[in-house]
Amino acid sequence: MQKAHLLKSAKQKLLIRNYSERTVASYLSAINHFASWLIIEKVTKVNDEIVENYLYDLKKNKKRSISSMKQTVAALKFIFVDVLNKPIPSSLEIRFRIEEKIPVVLSELEVTRILNSVINLKHKVILMTIYSSGIRLNELLSLQVQDIDFDRNLIVVKMGKGNKDRQSVLSQSLKCVLLQYLKKYQPSKYVFEGQKGGRYSASSVQSIMKKAVKNSGIKKHATVHTLRHSFATHLLENGTDIRFIQELLGHKRLETTQIYTHIAKVSFDRIKSPLDRLDINLN
Repeated sequence: MQKAHLLKSAKQKLLIRNYSERTVASYLSAINHFASWLIIEKVTKVNDEIVENYLYDLKKNKKRSISSMKQTVAALKFIFVDVLNKPIPSSLEIRFRIEEKIPVVLSELEVTRILNSVINLKHKVILMTIYSSGIRLNELLSLQVQDIDFDRNLIVVKMGKGNKDRQSVLSQSLKCVLLQYLKKYQPSKYVFEGQKGGRYSASSVQSIMKKAVKNSGIKKHATVHTLRHSFATHLLENGTDIRFIQELLGHKRLETTQIYTHIAKVSFDRIKSPLDRLDINLN
């Protein structure tokens, strides 16, 4: 099957199965890369060894992350089963070792410093919205004016990760400044739009956060997603039930949310270092 035909067939089947636009784009990108690699390597017949060599090349030479590797494996499985009607090669039956990385979390004071360093109203509201509700960057960019329920103090996240709708909180502080923002900018569809309309760009939001972190003088490697981590951690530290936090974040599995129990300050406040029990001469 020619690459163009393969991509066309894959896209058609993905859309029929109601995959999200983002997933369709990710799958097609992975499939296109694999097909291009086969052409470059002059492969005429795909077998288990070829697939394993390709995955090895991605990890060894391209330095792909675990999440990227998982996406590629899922896309290739889709191709073999749903497009080519062939059994899944054993090289794709992989159980990746989990990278247990602790996410960077800002203190409430650090979040305050970051938000106070932003002068532009639109930029400030963007960062406030992410921290206030814990929504993902792509969910923020997809947020429409009609998704803000000012009467019930809710933000409706439509078709979030996994094509699931959910709700998050609309804080009183955000509500006040958001009304000012909407009155000033009057977006037509999306809450945050570019200068020529349409969705605001992800790179612009990332640039806003990077500049805010720099201006605040904070040395942590804080990104836009750090605000989401901080939202969850601060809720946990202030006594919010973890299952409620799971719903707000849109996590499918509770285990994903439980990472925050390992970094919440309340856990460490109960622990006293043995050093504090020693009478150390500091003179």
